[in-house]
Amino acid sequence: MQFKNVIGQNEVKIRLSEMVARNRLSHALLFLGKEGVGALPMALAFAQYVVCEDKSIEDACGQCDACKKAAQLIHPDIHFSFPVIPKKTGDKPVSSDYIKEWREFLNNYPYGNAFDWLQSIGAENKQGNITAEECNDIIRKLSLKSFESEYKILILWLPEYLKKEGNKLLKLIEEPPAKTLFLLVAENEEQIISTILSRTQLVKIPLLESADIQNALQTRSGLSVDAALAVANLAEGSYRNALQLMQNISEDWQQYVREWLNSILKENPSGLSKWIDDVNKLGREKQKQLIRYFSHLLAQSIRLRIIGENNIQLSSQDKDFAIRLNKIASVSQQEVMVEELDKAAYYIERNANAKMLFHALSIKFKYIIRQKIVILAN
Repeated sequence: MQFKNVIGQNEVKIRLSEMVARNRLSHALLFLGKEGVGALPMALAFAQYVVCEDKSIEDACGQCDACKKAAQLIHPDIHFSFPVIPKKTGDKPVSSDYIKEWREFLNNYPYGNAFDWLQSIGAENKQGNITAEECNDIIRKLSLKSFESEYKILILWLPEYLKKEGNKLLKLIEEPPAKTLFLLVAENEEQIISTILSRTQLVKIPLLESADIQNALQTRSGLSVDAALAVANLAEGSYRNALQLMQNISEDWQQYVREWLNSILKENPSGLSKWIDDVNKLGREKQKQLIRYFSHLLAQSIRLRIIGENNIQLSSQDKDFAIRLNKIASVSQQEVMVEELDKAAYYIERNANAKMLFHALSIKFKYIIRQKIVILAN
């Protein structure tokens, strides 16, 4: 993978290429970013950049033998470590047992998370782990001389799965053999054992810009401009979220919200009851997406008041609806509604009864909008 194949993150790409150009490459880098922002693709691209035989200041060439092998995930000097499960009772698995599945996963889901990976190998309810045996295997691999490249590289995905057995790697990370490079890729800094964390140089991978997600959806998935914009605005900086949202692109979330608010404002209990029944049938993931859409629209309505219509990236339909929302609720009311929606999303994630939740939420919105009680945002 080349830098050009990684969505957005131009500042990070420049920083990494400058590390190599200025010979300031730390032997242990921690790529830290939330799921779906591209931390793993960035590590893959960086590894290819390091081994490339004809790199430019911007990117790997993509044409040399090293690049071709790195792109196919078969370069002999780029090693991988990741959470695995036993294939049968009593097994002590290591990453190399799953290398074929790993290559297939990276080719199909480079922005996937731990759940996606473990489900792809049939984990079901089994807990993934990076075992003591895996640590021993890492030590063995990195003690060997490099085969083709100047560097030996280990990409360790999700060091959060390393527990006390990770201490086996401390000496190797602190005093590695010459030209050995550790690339740790993590989502949650707090879950990494401190002794490993303190031995790495942090490379933060921020949330993706909506414009970068939109462009990727148009070029990679063939979405129209408006559809890609609508999905990107709801993705919360995560391309994985965007791909999930795209699966439900045919749903008219604005129509759901419009019917919901009409039932509330017109005090139509039968209409509201039917609406709640319809939403209950959607299932948890779509219910979360509906809430995310409404919350995003309220946030954009607030922004419209502050910075004006010309500075907001919304589809024409959503912009028109956001303007209408500003006519029925003040900023303080909208802020409270966003807070209530965030709470609802939290409870749905934890399998709350959807009918009861949306009924209670409707009552709250009725009083918030009609100002029958005083509600403070805090």
